[in-house]
Amino acid sequence: MHITILGGGGFLGRKLAQRLVADGALGGRAISGMTLFDLAAPAPLDAPFPVRTQAGDLGDAVALAIAIPEDTGVIFHLAAVVSAAAEADYDLGVRVNLLGTLAVVNRCRALPAAPRAVFPSSVASFGGGQDARVADDARQVPTNSYGAQKAMAELLLADASRRGFLDAACIRLPTVVVRPGRPNKAASSFASAILREPLLGLATNSPVFPDFRLWICSPRSATGWFLHAATMDTAPLGLERGVNPPGMTASVAEMLDALERVAGIEARRLVQIVPDTVVQDIVRGWPSGFVPDRALALGFAPHESLDEVVRAFVAEDLEATRAERAPV
Repeated sequence: MHITILGGGGFLGRKLAQRLVADGALGGRAISGMTLFDLAAPAPLDAPFPVRTQAGDLGDAVALAIAIPEDTGVIFHLAAVVSAAAEADYDLGVRVNLLGTLAVVNRCRALPAAPRAVFPSSVASFGGGQDARVADDARQVPTNSYGAQKAMAELLLADASRRGFLDAACIRLPTVVVRPGRPNKAASSFASAILREPLLGLATNSPVFPDFRLWICSPRSATGWFLHAATMDTAPLGLERGVNPPGMTASVAEMLDALERVAGIEARRLVQIVPDTVVQDIVRGWPSGFVPDRALALGFAPHESLDEVVRAFVAEDLEATRAERAPV
């Protein structure tokens, strides 16, 4: 079975690829090959099976046909323009987040057998703000272009699943914390920065106040959910292919408390509250809590503690981030 990771150069794509290489199989089926596809060719990866790294655009049908060969069994469609970037450049967000997904569907239509397609949708596809606790049957009413594009992509994938072009599972990811490396253009980038930068001995700003709450998940949980979505029985999903996974609610203050407990850092000395209305206008519409009963019933693993999120970053990503951020 061939596996393709679109967005394979991103940090979640890399973690997922490394996990698949370590396992050598997915759902009891041996992995015969893997393609890591991104705008720039991802770094090579040592594996017991062939791994091809490919640069290309989702809108390029020829490149996508190479990235998704006929023996593809699973596609992880992680390629996306992040929230603030999609809000700032509407055309780019639509081209990648919506039309890119349509291009994936069209490629799958040409395959001899429908592959499983795992798609990370987003908490941003819902509205409601700080007081919301979103139930499984809640309507998606996004308050930003990124969330709207993710919700529309979900509908495309659900219809493609109904028609038998592919077999989709859409995981509505919470804000992922802690992202390694450098800050990115996501509106929620601060949620990682307030933990990551102090661990590097660097000062940073929070654009929201200490009592601001987010629905978050760790890279470890996100990767585990992707793998479960790739192997689960999708029949219970029916026509509703979107799943709200069991993340956790955490305020800025609670995240700083966890950093101080785990790492012994005076986090509040390094994190300054500097309100940013552009960021606030995007993130304050996102719900801060979900009731993920359906995901738990479908076998998605509960989330680890906030302290464990910090410990995992220190153990798995801190030194690589420090090396990447070191001045040349």
